[in-house]
Amino acid sequence: MSQDTPCSDIYPCLIYADAQSAINWLCEAFGFTCRFVVPGESGEVIHSELSLGSTVIMLSSPKAEFNWISSQTAGGLSMMLSLYVADPDSHFQRAVAAGAEVIRELQDEEYGARGYMVKDPQGHMWYFGNYRPGQYWS
Repeated sequence: MSQDTPCSDIYPCLIYADAQSAINWLCEAFGFTCRFVVPGESGEVIHSELSLGSTVIMLSSPKAEFNWISSQTAGGLSMMLSLYVADPDSHFQRAVAAGAEVIRELQDEEYGARGYMVKDPQGHMWYFGNYRPGQYWS
């Protein structure tokens, strides 16, 4: 499967107060590739797509017409993204070096996987590990 062919039918869309800064940071810290960005007239991000392996996420600036606000503005979290990475140890080192806030250190999970939890600079929570749903249960 090529990077241009996502294997999922769910594509999270994240709202960032400073979407362009978030795109740059996510690429540096987590290894995402920016597929494309649709800029707005005032410098906002209308739409963007980033990929990491076969995972695709979308992100944009807040949109008042849909009442979309960033997690920073909301003052809390309502979700966390969980992504598969083949080498959680090196991915953790990269994220920490880029300034990710460690919420839970890299560890072996009770169910056999290995992973860690971090927050990005604009308050979104991420879990990266070598876990795929259904991998450890039947």
